[in-house]
Amino acid sequence: MSEHFEKVQNYLLELGIKILSTNVEEELFVVEDEENGISNLIVDCEAPILVLEQVIMPTPANPGDLYKRLLQMNGELVHGAYALSDGARLVVWRDTLQMENLDLNELEASVRALSLAMAEHCTELLTYARA
Repeated sequence: MSEHFEKVQNYLLELGIKILSTNVEEELFVVEDEENGISNLIVDCEAPILVLEQVIMPTPANPGDLYKRLLQMNGELVHGAYALSDGARLVVWRDTLQMENLDLNELEASVRALSLAMAEHCTELLTYARA
């Protein structure tokens, strides 16, 4: 277990974020913070960066102006960005942080930014998901 992986695990626990599963070999966690609307957030220690990725929804068959709106929403985000997964089958939120100088406040800010993004954009994104 790497030093960074252990540090991230300790930060997650200190923030009260529930670790649903851990893959020591791949150095990743799947976490949730129900109180803040976060479920199955992937936290991946890909030295030299920490990758946080949250599946938002499947990409609709007829996305209309969804891609344009995602780009516009990205301009409103504090941390991270909306993106498409490989193959464009999923809309995800993704953020990357430097592992070398990662601290608790930085990780917390990223997780809280995801929570804020969901609070601000969830209703609109649901309309696309139902299209």
